[in-house]
Amino acid sequence: MPAISIVIPCRNEGANLPGLLDEVAAAMAGRDHEVLVVDDGSSDDTQAVMGARIAAAGDGRLRCLTHDRSAGQSAAIRTGMLAARSPIVVTMDGDGQNDPAYLPRLADALEAAGPGTALVAGQRLKRTDTPLKRLSSRFANGLRQAILKDDTRDSGCGLKAVRTEVFRRLPFFDGWHRYLPALVLREGHAIAHLDVVDRARRHGRSNYGIVDRGLRGILDLYGVWWLRRRCRRVPTATELAP
Repeated sequence: MPAISIVIPCRNEGANLPGLLDEVAAAMAGRDHEVLVVDDGSSDDTQAVMGARIAAAGDGRLRCLTHDRSAGQSAAIRTGMLAARSPIVVTMDGDGQNDPAYLPRLADALEAAGPGTALVAGQRLKRTDTPLKRLSSRFANGLRQAILKDDTRDSGCGLKAVRTEVFRRLPFFDGWHRYLPALVLREGHAIAHLDVVDRARRHGRSNYGIVDRGLRGILDLYGVWWLRRRCRRVPTATELAP
C-alpha cells in the first residue's frame, strides 16, 4: 500500500498530461506513492496518452480510471479518492496550473498537523485566470466564508491533502469539491492551509466554466449550510473491551 495517492481529475487534457506527469514524478521522487489520473469522459487523446504512459512505467504506480461520459470535476475527484490505496490523498487539477512541487509539502503539512487535522487546503496566490474568472471566484469565496465560516480564503484550489478515511465519510454531491473545508469541519476535524502560487495553463482551455460554479453554486451553498446546521455535535465513540 503506497503512503500517498495523487489524484488528478482531467477532461481533454491530453496535451498537458505528459509534462505534468513528469513534474509529478520529479516532485515525488524518493517517496512511496501512486498517481491516479481520472479521465472524465474526454473526447481527445487522453486515454491513448495514459495508455502509453502506463505501459512505459510498468510498475503499477501510475493508474488511469475513465468515465464513460463526463460527470464533472467533483465526480472525477471522488472516483480517484475511492480507488486510492493510501491513507493520505493529495489532489491537483490536470490542466497544469497547479504546481506539482506543492504535492509533498501538502502531504507533509497534513502529517505534521496530527490526526486531529484531516485537510490541508492550498490557497492560491498570483492567480493567472481571466479577470472575469478571478472576480467570480473572489465573490463566491467571500459569500461562502460569510455563510459557512470555514476560515478558508480559496476553497476552489485543486491542491488539497486529505485523510482518506475522513473523505469516505463526507456526503457527496455535484460541486462538493469546492466545499471540502466546511464538510471536514462538519465531521469534527480541523483544517489547515498552505499558500501556493498559481501557474498559467500551457495548452487548451478550461473544461469547467464559470456557469458550472456560479448559478448552481448558490444551491450548493445553501445545501452545505443546511448540512452543517443538522450536525452540530460530533460525538467520540469508544468500544468497550470484552
